[in-house]
Amino acid sequence: MEKQWFTISVYAENNVGLLNRISGIFLKRHINIEGLNVSKSEIEHVSKFTIVVYTTEDWTRKIVGQIEKQIEVIKAFYHVDDEIIYQESALFKIASRLLFDERQIQNIIKESNSQIVTVSRDFFVLAKTGRRHEIDEMHDALEPYGIMQFVRSGRIAVTKAEMPITSILAEFQEQ
Repeated sequence: MEKQWFTISVYAENNVGLLNRISGIFLKRHINIEGLNVSKSEIEHVSKFTIVVYTTEDWTRKIVGQIEKQIEVIKAFYHVDDEIIYQESALFKIASRLLFDERQIQNIIKESNSQIVTVSRDFFVLAKTGRRHEIDEMHDALEPYGIMQFVRSGRIAVTKAEMPITSILAEFQEQ
C-alpha cells in the first residue's frame, strides 16, 4: 500500500494520561505523529484530538482500532485530505530592520496573505494561516533573510461530509 497523509480525529473524555497512551500506540508501530492538536469539541466535556500521520491506510486503520480500545475514547475516525477542510497556523519572528530595509519582505507578506501581529524596535511577528505547503513556502521565502523564531500549530480540521459523531456524542451526553 502507498503512504499518504491521514488526519485522525479522536473524540474522548478529557482525562489525564490519555494523550500519553495514544502517542504510545504510534510509538509501538514506529509511526511519527506529524501534527497534533487537542481542543474541546462541540459537546461539553468531550475533547477532540486531531492527529496527522504519513503512512498507509492499513496502518492507519489498525491505529484507529487501537485508539478506540482506550476506555475514555468515544469514537475515532480517519480521513484523507480530500475529505476534510483543514488549516494550520504559524508565527514568524523577524528582525525589524528587514521590514523597512528589504522590499522583498513586504512582497512576501503581501503575496502570502500573512498578517503583522506586532512590531517592536528589535523584531516583528508575522502570522500565517493556511495549508502546510503554504506555510512551508513562506518559511522558505523568509529563511534567506533570517528567521529569529518559528512555530507552527497542529492541524485543525472539519469533515466535508456529515459526521456520525454528532449523534454518538449526543447519546454520550445524555448518559
